[in-house]
Amino acid sequence: MSEYKLVATSAMGLESIVADEVKELGFKTTTENGKVYFHGDESAIVKTNMWLRVADRVRIVVGEFQAKTFDDLFEQTKALPWERFLSVDAAFPVAGKSVKSTLFSVSDCQAIVKKAIVERLKIAYKRVGFLDESGPMYKLEVSILKDKVTLTIDSSGTGLHKRGYRIGQGDAPLKETLAAALVKLTRWKPDRPFVDPFCGSGTIAIEAAMIGQNIAPGYNRDFLSEQWPWIDKAIWHRLREEAEDTAKYDQPLAITGYDFDPRMITIAQGNAAEAGFMDLIKWEQCDVRDLKLDGINGVMVGNPPYGERLGEVEDAEDITQILGQVMKNYPSWSVYMLSSLENFETMYGKRATKKRKLFNGFIRTDLHQFWGRRQ
Repeated sequence: MSEYKLVATSAMGLESIVADEVKELGFKTTTENGKVYFHGDESAIVKTNMWLRVADRVRIVVGEFQAKTFDDLFEQTKALPWERFLSVDAAFPVAGKSVKSTLFSVSDCQAIVKKAIVERLKIAYKRVGFLDESGPMYKLEVSILKDKVTLTIDSSGTGLHKRGYRIGQGDAPLKETLAAALVKLTRWKPDRPFVDPFCGSGTIAIEAAMIGQNIAPGYNRDFLSEQWPWIDKAIWHRLREEAEDTAKYDQPLAITGYDFDPRMITIAQGNAAEAGFMDLIKWEQCDVRDLKLDGINGVMVGNPPYGERLGEVEDAEDITQILGQVMKNYPSWSVYMLSSLENFETMYGKRATKKRKLFNGFIRTDLHQFWGRRQ
């Protein structure tokens, strides 16, 4: 097998979690903003797509170089071994972005990269005229930052947050990758009770169940690189079998999702059934003020309403205040709440043990962590 430079991309603030996941799969990493780099063969491409819970995508780095002119961009792109990746009939659209660079016209950069690759493939495959892009799909990206060009191929296709189980959602669904990150940050173990008091469409609770039973997040979905001829189908088959063998389907879990809206409970139940957790996760319609928790040393993770307009902000503050009052009755429980409210701790009535800055989409939030006193 060949070795490739790979990069797992992530949302800002989640790089360390993605790096830990990549290391757990057996690879050495280096980290930059939103990127975790590592090296591996074809099986590494398959394994990371199958198992990374928090990463957005896995990309192959084809080349990196400095370029300040279109001629530089063309010639250095053309010099790369594109025939190593792209078949003669490959379809390869080129996306692009440029930040603080001399070559600021993204559309021109995309066109030049496309032209350079076409010229390279025509020479490599001894073709004249147009290439027939009717074969496997390869989604390319030219990214230029401060005149440094990085050319990558996306091996994931649809983003890794698309697990395949979410058949319904509410107005502001939490990405599956962020939900998994919230669970992993708690260091929750399946022998402890787990509750989401604002479950919405159930994403946090479902991701907790997948982690608790060691189910590969990519087990039930397809990836763009599955159609590439240079990745043996046997690798996909073997790693899916390994994922099946390592899943702990008999692991008992005490996971409950609550929401005041019965419509969301119905949606959460449907998503859980699609994920295979129909009878494993408990769902209940419940207002936060009526919350009653079973067990000790539990973990509560939630994404309560933030509020964007004045009335909504006041409602969000009221909910936060009520939650803080309720949780005084459960001192052994650890609480992790993601919120954009700047006065969250004041309304909750307690200073957070720790805060972590995260982005929910484009919304800057803090994960407020209130660690319980273990009993």
